[in-house]
Amino acid sequence: MEFEFLGWPADGPTLELDWRRFSYAGKFVMSNTGKAVAREDGDIVGAIAFNEDRTDDDRCWIRYVTVREDWRGESVGTKLTAFAVNQLLDRYATIRTGANNPFSYQSFYKAGFGFVGETTGLAELVLERPVERSTTRYRAGLRRYADRDLSEPEREFIEAHRDADPPPVIEDFHNA
Repeated sequence: MEFEFLGWPADGPTLELDWRRFSYAGKFVMSNTGKAVAREDGDIVGAIAFNEDRTDDDRCWIRYVTVREDWRGESVGTKLTAFAVNQLLDRYATIRTGANNPFSYQSFYKAGFGFVGETTGLAELVLERPVERSTTRYRAGLRRYADRDLSEPEREFIEAHRDADPPPVIEDFHNA
């Protein structure tokens, strides 16, 4: 898998993704976010969009991570996030994101993020990097999902992980 940084928000990169194969495809056409992609055999299999925080020039937000439907479950989102964070930490002191389901929460944890105890207005759990990655914080985030209207796979995931330690961080995203 190859990773490519397409540009910073000020560069105005745009990306057309097939809406039938990628969630949030329309968000990547917009030019106000920076972007990076994961490719396999030249085809885009994952994309990430990010922008600077409106109130803090030292903080960046990952806004969207999408993986082509036939590549989901292959750690593409986690590896792409780890790749992008390596670039972003050269420019920003803090990277934040919101996780709207337990699967994205777990993926962000594998990319080195940790739960900060906050939610966004959209009820996404806020994760940050760098941050303390304690077992207590990890489990607290999972508990926040437990009271939500979840799919059966999400409910099973929460049950299987509610007493677990945080997953290990992917250090080498190329070989993970």
